[in-house]
Amino acid sequence: MIKKIMGLVFLFGCLVVKAQQPGEDKLGAWYMYFGTNKVSERFSIHTEAQFRFYETTSNFNQLLLRTGLNYHINPDAIATLGYGYISTDNTFYEFPDEIDSKEHRVFEQFILKNKVWEFLFEHRYRLEQRFLDFGDATDTQHRARYRLQMTLPLTDTFYLNFYDELFINLQDDLFGQNRLYAAVGVNITENSSLQVGYMRNQFSDAVYDRFQVAVFYNPDLRGLFNKK
Repeated sequence: MIKKIMGLVFLFGCLVVKAQQPGEDKLGAWYMYFGTNKVSERFSIHTEAQFRFYETTSNFNQLLLRTGLNYHINPDAIATLGYGYISTDNTFYEFPDEIDSKEHRVFEQFILKNKVWEFLFEHRYRLEQRFLDFGDATDTQHRARYRLQMTLPLTDTFYLNFYDELFINLQDDLFGQNRLYAAVGVNITENSSLQVGYMRNQFSDAVYDRFQVAVFYNPDLRGLFNKK
């Protein structure tokens, strides 16, 4: 009887280890930079770099570089056409046999902003065309994303930021992932800020906890482009 119980415990342990995803039990980290630089009254350039780790300072997971051209319809509505490059290291020290991948991504985006009392809301709608390269195979996938973000100013310097973002696959399984985020922000200057927060990233078969540090730098570049 004891041998049977020990056998069942061992089998359960094997199933748990097998089901575990790379780095799922670790607190990972994303270190990010975002920039929106006005080049004319209607147009601005989006720049972005993200460095993602399975752990807070080690086991590199992903590099994401993204840029785009924004068209400001009005102060509360922005349309964007952009491109992203993503290099993913799927290996983790417990899972050395995973295959690395590279991705070229085109995206179309629309942002709407509104204010309710002191709360600043932002609705972001995004479509993505993903061209994936796994070395010995390639794939093209399509995805839709919706993010609802809320910002609450506490003082002229400090603020709180929250968002929830849903990813919908336009092929195969409908649910892609969901990101729930909360952060404290600091306005450093008129055009720069810093956010420190936590994100719960849920997939259909895994949940990741991620510490996040984000730097925002948005200088107005119209003076450079309007020089005669």
